[in-house]
Amino acid sequence: MTMKYNASVPIYLQVVDSIREKIVTGKMSPGEKLPSGRDLALMYTINPNTAARVYQTLEQQKLLFTKRGLGSFVTEDQERVIALREEMAQELLRDFLEGLDRLGISREDAIEMIKLPAPAAKGQKDTD
Repeated sequence: MTMKYNASVPIYLQVVDSIREKIVTGKMSPGEKLPSGRDLALMYTINPNTAARVYQTLEQQKLLFTKRGLGSFVTEDQERVIALREEMAQELLRDFLEGLDRLGISREDAIEMIKLPAPAAKGQKDTD
């Protein structure tokens, strides 16, 4: 897995976000075994210590649990996954609305823009 890292955000947080997204979208199933820390480091091309920090952070967030000698597993707590999905959606909406506000677009105008079909990208013909 090749990830482009943003230099302004700690790498471990970017990997945490990647795994969180996989959990809420169902790409990682409840109870699924995660790769070892060493394998995670290879997958994300990160330092093994960074991989350990990723797992520690996810465990603190109650998104994974560790069974000594067996490894780390995705939480089976569906309520936690649903709550995380809601948190992530709220964060995206907040960022979206702040961006529109910086452009001088009101929420009412944004709602109307969302309701309208998106304009065709440059070079594409409208087939309707």
